[in-house]
Amino acid sequence: MPQQQAPTKPDIIIIMVDDLGFSDIGCYGSEIKTPSIDALGYNGLRFTQMYNGARCCPSRAALLTGLHPHQAGIGQMGADLGVPAYQGYLNQSCATMAEVLGRAGYRTLMSGKWHVGGGLDPRLRNRWTLGDETHPLPRQRGFDRYFGLMEAADSYWNPKSLMMDDTLIDVESDDFHLTDAIADHAVSQIEEAVAMDMPFFQYVAFTAPHWPLHAWEDDIARYEGKYMAGWDAIRTARHEEMKGLGIVDEKWPISPRDEDSPPWEEVRNKEYEDIRMAVYAAMIEQVDRGVGRLVETLKKHGRLDNTLIMFMSDNGGCAELFQEDTDWPDPSRWETQPTLDGQPVRVGNIPELRPGPDATFQAVELPWANVSDTPFRLFKRWIHEGGITTPFIVHWPAKISEPAIKTEPMQIIDLAATAYDVAGAAYPADLNGHEITPLEGESFLPLLEQRFWSRQQPIFVEHEGNRGVRIGDWKLVAEWDRPWELYNMVDDRTELNDLSGSERDRVRMLEEAYNGWTNRCGVLPWPVDPEVIAKRLKGKHAHISQHRAPLSGKMR
Repeated sequence: MPQQQAPTKPDIIIIMVDDLGFSDIGCYGSEIKTPSIDALGYNGLRFTQMYNGARCCPSRAALLTGLHPHQAGIGQMGADLGVPAYQGYLNQSCATMAEVLGRAGYRTLMSGKWHVGGGLDPRLRNRWTLGDETHPLPRQRGFDRYFGLMEAADSYWNPKSLMMDDTLIDVESDDFHLTDAIADHAVSQIEEAVAMDMPFFQYVAFTAPHWPLHAWEDDIARYEGKYMAGWDAIRTARHEEMKGLGIVDEKWPISPRDEDSPPWEEVRNKEYEDIRMAVYAAMIEQVDRGVGRLVETLKKHGRLDNTLIMFMSDNGGCAELFQEDTDWPDPSRWETQPTLDGQPVRVGNIPELRPGPDATFQAVELPWANVSDTPFRLFKRWIHEGGITTPFIVHWPAKISEPAIKTEPMQIIDLAATAYDVAGAAYPADLNGHEITPLEGESFLPLLEQRFWSRQQPIFVEHEGNRGVRIGDWKLVAEWDRPWELYNMVDDRTELNDLSGSERDRVRMLEEAYNGWTNRCGVLPWPVDPEVIAKRLKGKHAHISQHRAPLSGKMR
């Protein structure tokens, strides 16, 4: 096929993966095979200090709007907690990238996880009211085409919140896998935009490697046995590789193994731990193949050089676990989801049950999440570096002539501002009769053009009472029920030397800045609603997934 002339405006693709830790791809130190993503990194810019929103919903709201998640209406998750900043769905005071770039002449495309349109309980599927005010759909928020998952997570083999444009659809084939389907539809969307001779903005939101652990057996087999060395050895190997690559500073020691993670020699069922991590790795490799297909499609049409591709994760590695036996009173929301051939799904991390197939529903759990977040502390949900640091890759051959590693601190809200700058799109003061909150993100286009750039505003992140602020080299951070800790990010990015006791004036200054931000952005003390459990932990950091949540409450 002859190459077509690309539009003058650059195409923009944002690829977001789900629950991928800082060290989980090859060009950031992993042993997992990710050649397509690595090629983007090695031929573009790899950033080491990009901060996400600590969890799925908040990160997606921040990415799409360029606002702090509370300003967009998603201060926690998809449940409506009774106040506007925590309503659980995008409000009318924000503008999405699709809405802004669509007005600038872009074809707007999305394939993957939405999760900013209110809560949906799969047990109540026949009562869903998709498209109403509290459950906005992607095409109601500016996207021309949509394929993907409405909810937080689902079976990869037989998802129940799958949509094509505005229509809920069912899986009808036993060779379906959600990761492959997201890539399939992303490719077809690009083909359609090329045929229309339009510049396009595309948001590709893979659900992998978020639980459940579902992957093709051939992919799993390539990793089975590779993790028998244990999490301590894999963490150490990754850390050494990261230092060699220049991703982390050699002077930062690796954080100790999390206290909720036992020493590998004390693990009884090492084969089960190995196979869980093997499935997780297989899921990441499958995403990488999908990314490769997108790149090849761009190459085929002569669009790769002038396409800005940005790749990142929504939060750090996930320490959530599924217990086979719990004290939740209602049937599991996942056990009600049969396989395509009608077999029951067994939910729980059950050692005698091999993860991967459609009748299983398991998670990788805390010790391996500790590996994903090497060399940092803590996980998804927390604001320590392990929870909010994402690998961030930018590839744009037309602008980036010198591959490099960049260490400037930046935040997920900066992506929208950068996209608008690249596209020459005007951010609106009002939209559809609603006043729009001014943009919070800052464009880092100068960095992509080899010019100086430094973020001017502080970086603030809060989720479920976990909180943090970074100004310059200093970060003030706390777990939801604990006092502030202070770290110098140049000397101690793995957050091992708390200086709050000796730097009291600095703590006060940073806390005042944080409090001013919470007042301005509607951040409330946690829990906002006493009916929403603030933390449900096994140990200090292993979060027990609320997969047996009651049917009552404000989820729809």
